Amino acid sequence: MRLAQALERAGVADDAIVLGIPRGGVIVAAEVAHVLGLPLDIVVASKLGAPGDPEYAVGAVDADGEVSFARPGAPDALLIGEAAIRGAEVRRQLGAYRVGREPLHLDGRDVIVADDGIATGLTMQQAVAYLERHGARSVTVAAPVASPDAAVRLRAAGITVVSVYEPEDFTAVGSFYRDFNQTSDDEVVHALQEAAREDPPTASASAPR
Repeated sequence: MRLAQALERAGVADDAIVLGIPRGGVIVAAEVAHVLGLPLDIVVASKLGAPGDPEYAVGAVDADGEVSFARPGAPDALLIGEAAIRGAEVRRQLGAYRVGREPLHLDGRDVIVADDGIATGLTMQQAVAYLERHGARSVTVAAPVASPDAAVRLRAAGITVVSVYEPEDFTAVGSFYRDFNQTSDDEVVHALQEAAREDPPTASASAPR
């Protein structure tokens, strides 16, 4: 897998953990974790879509309920409502995907956080902020494809970005996949269960939720 190879070239720590952003990012993260021989878990963050154009991200929310918006100033009622809806989905995903497993310990760990692509970078930046709040020593962002503009913004914020493609003609993440059908909850749970069977017994420990 080229993304795993790019991460190796970037010199990621050999005791890092790999976290995927559900849903599609977990499938990417699972492959990275398998190739690099690292433990897998999730970090849940969700983009906030613009009113009338849900595919256009205008903010993001994480598992702590922290919300950020792309534009400064007080958000309007529609965005506040969207944040509440997406926050509820984040909580649902955490419950559905954990299925009794304890999260990997983050404090003092080097973390790779993967998604299936980076369009605006807002969701990824929110995930990074969550990981830093919970004690990650370092965070490396990874994706097969990234918008050059988003990659520039993330790097300007001091975030390490590793990607395979940053095409100048970037339009949408899905346009760079042959099959971009939505990943199901069952596929996410299966990927996590398969990775857990490969993990060494000491990989998991209690962590702040």
